[in-house]
Amino acid sequence: MKLYRIAFLLLILSALHIAGCRKKPDDDPKKCKDCIVVYKPNIYIYPKQTLSLSVALDFPKGGRVVESIPLYGAGWNVTVTPEGKINGQYDYLFYESEQPDEWQYKTGWTVAKDSLEIFFKSNLAAYHFKINEIKDFIDYWVPLLKDHDYYHIYPQERPVIEELIKVRFSSAPENFLRLFYVVKGTDTPSPLKPHVIRNTVPRTGYHAAEWGVVL
Repeated sequence: MKLYRIAFLLLILSALHIAGCRKKPDDDPKKCKDCIVVYKPNIYIYPKQTLSLSVALDFPKGGRVVESIPLYGAGWNVTVTPEGKINGQYDYLFYESEQPDEWQYKTGWTVAKDSLEIFFKSNLAAYHFKINEIKDFIDYWVPLLKDHDYYHIYPQERPVIEELIKVRFSSAPENFLRLFYVVKGTDTPSPLKPHVIRNTVPRTGYHAAEWGVVL
């Protein structure tokens, strides 16, 4: 009888061990360790004529889409007019994503809270963003950046972004402008090594642009 009880106990312990090793239902194989969110990237697309195309995101170092409008699914299948209207109702493709925190923190700018609007208008224009794209950025982000007196702003240009997030178009634009900002609030300002803008992109032909923010 004692041997039966011992065998029964060992069987229960073995079952618990196996259950503990199983992958939890909410485990996502696409999740990456130490991920950080890119908030509200907007992808604007301007074909030379109305175009149907597929747009997909790749994460070379791991990551995933966590929000999207229209729904991303396995990728976007959209129709875009030369004015940039997507599916007759959207001005841009919106998504948010998680990926490793491997952004550049070597160069940037320190900007006072009260100067953020002026800074972003000038900086985005220097990168060749259009008036409507700049307005979308200002209207959304400037009201949210109010918790600190100063902000460190680290620009992430296309070569850096491409290491973490790639955008694949079924019909690739001739020119594709990509820019994210890593934004860190501070109440004790300290100067950063100034960033020199070199990677500007012409807004001609069939072209696209994307901005986003990492907090």
